[in-house]
Amino acid sequence: MDRRRLYIVTAVIGFHVLGLWALQSGLLRRAAELVIPVQIIAELIEAPQPEVVPVPPSPPVPPAPAPPRAVAAKTPRPAPPAAQPIAIAEPTPMANAPTGVTAPEPVPVTASAPAAEASVPAPPAPPAQPRVELPSSSADYLNNPRPPYPPLSKRLGEQGRVVVRVFIDASGSATQAEIRTSSGYDRLDQTALQTVLRWRYVPGKRNGVAEAMWFNVPISFVLE
Repeated sequence: MDRRRLYIVTAVIGFHVLGLWALQSGLLRRAAELVIPVQIIAELIEAPQPEVVPVPPSPPVPPAPAPPRAVAAKTPRPAPPAAQPIAIAEPTPMANAPTGVTAPEPVPVTASAPAAEASVPAPPAPPAQPRVELPSSSADYLNNPRPPYPPLSKRLGEQGRVVVRVFIDASGSATQAEIRTSSGYDRLDQTALQTVLRWRYVPGKRNGVAEAMWFNVPISFVLE
């Protein structure tokens, strides 16, 4: 191991000695002198540049001559026509002037319109509206009782007007009923609804014939 280190140290010292000797003997200077002329020669030798030949300007093009204007030939105006004689009616005829007989113009005869067009049938009269009689619950012979006033509504001071829509058949019986306008109190509305369902009615009629129909029955609850 010591011998290997000795060899390495000896080689390094030898390289240094050879370098110093080369500097003293001028080997490096000669190498520098040989390299520099090559660079200078490479700089001096350049590719020849192409010569630029100036292009002579083109001569100006003279403007095209304007086409000659066409001169319209003057056409001679026609001579004015000679004056023609004009017939002027005399206000009064001459004494010896011959008189003529004028026939009356025929009266144009207009074709009479066909009889079918003259007598156009009148449109049929609209049918008469059927006479409708609404049902009634106020007949004396019906003996309908007045609706009872709910006791609780009396104590609470509830009052108002109820409109009940009731369906009355041809026999005068109420088969259906519904609240159309409420009084604002459910007790009053239900009392009116049950009352009109128990009543008897005069049935509605169309052209004198009894017919089932809807009918509005107003009932008022007023505290006295």
